[in-house]
Amino acid sequence: MKTNILSVLSILSLSALAQTPAPEARFAAMTPAEVRAFEIETMERIADLALIPPKLNTHPLPQYDYDQLDYGMTIGIARTPAGRLWAAWVAGEDGPKAFFVLATSDDDGETWSKPRLVIDPHSKNLPMDRSVLVGNLWTDPNGKLWLFFNQSMMQFDGRSGVWSATCENPDAEAPVWSAPRRIWHGFTLNKPTVLSTGEWLLPVSLNRSGGIGPFRGAFKELDPLRGANVFCSTDQGATWLRQGCVAYPSPCWDEHMTVERKDGTLWMLARTGKGIMQSTSSDRGKTWAEPSAPAGISQPVARFHVRKLASGRILLVKHGDTVDAHEGKRNKLKAFLSEDDGLTWKGGLMLDERNGVSYPDGFQAPDGTLYVSYDHNRSSAGEILLARFTEEDILAGKLTGPKSKLQMLISKPLKNRKPAVPQPPAPTPNS
Repeated sequence: MKTNILSVLSILSLSALAQTPAPEARFAAMTPAEVRAFEIETMERIADLALIPPKLNTHPLPQYDYDQLDYGMTIGIARTPAGRLWAAWVAGEDGPKAFFVLATSDDDGETWSKPRLVIDPHSKNLPMDRSVLVGNLWTDPNGKLWLFFNQSMMQFDGRSGVWSATCENPDAEAPVWSAPRRIWHGFTLNKPTVLSTGEWLLPVSLNRSGGIGPFRGAFKELDPLRGANVFCSTDQGATWLRQGCVAYPSPCWDEHMTVERKDGTLWMLARTGKGIMQSTSSDRGKTWAEPSAPAGISQPVARFHVRKLASGRILLVKHGDTVDAHEGKRNKLKAFLSEDDGLTWKGGLMLDERNGVSYPDGFQAPDGTLYVSYDHNRSSAGEILLARFTEEDILAGKLTGPKSKLQMLISKPLKNRKPAVPQPPAPTPNS
């Protein structure tokens, strides 16, 4: 009897299955708009794969040694309390295959370690690439080292996300990092700003153009929040709250930076398709003035670096022989100083005049020395370089300090690089 009952149930199940509409039938009945909505919903679910917490690889060798790397785009540089330098850069590409690499120097940038930390979110189990593309390094006023980085499906899935990991002992032989935590959507490419009030402001850009490629149209509910956002922490980074936002015309990844002027107002500069644009805030970043072009500053569509120094001056690193001009390409990376909150600029130290130099980031050491990292020919040379100089060097237009030095090599990828051909010795005068 039991066998007969099972047979009957099997026949009924097969009969019901045969009467079930084919899976494709529901799509045939949809309008083009409904099909598109389904496509976007599916891509948003795929984007959720970028919400899976990334892992920090603190033992990346030999898989991520220099002979396995073939690309280099600088991200940032920081100095820890005992004087160790940490540098971060992007390997893989400036795109979906990107991942992070970090190295250190214990001799003021003269020599650098092999890769010490890697964040590589790629997996063969995923339907497409998951990237870690932009971020920065920052030592907070308490001596804790922060690593900010984004994680996104492909280059930009319409939402992405800013993650942070911290290290309490960055000068140790075996530094210990916290588990990454997600702060918000978007990207952070530049360091936080510490205000005179003690608040920390974090720049977070949520791309206004929306998702790229198959993610076009995803996460439309975030559209009112897109732009150059500012997040504020009043508890030393334990929590971050969205403070305000600037929607720049012709946005190009924003890459915004903020300095506090002498009168307490905030001055934000951002990268746009028209070059550098500015906005100001008089309420610690809650509201911002209508964007405008800063007088006397001209820059191609590329990252720049601006920072308030201990002397009260503002440092600006940009492309071009002068503050108000450039050649339309990423060459002539030069440093300038302002003593009047960016109204006028003095000096001019050429850090690297070659073509293909870009993406400066830096900090000031307790002794006043300035450090700026940048990259050179990302795909062909892939070099990450360091300039070490002083305010006096900038004003003089040349290196004058005993520690000052330019074009110091941080890293160079070696995969697929042909070994140098030995050259015959130069002939002697009597030969």
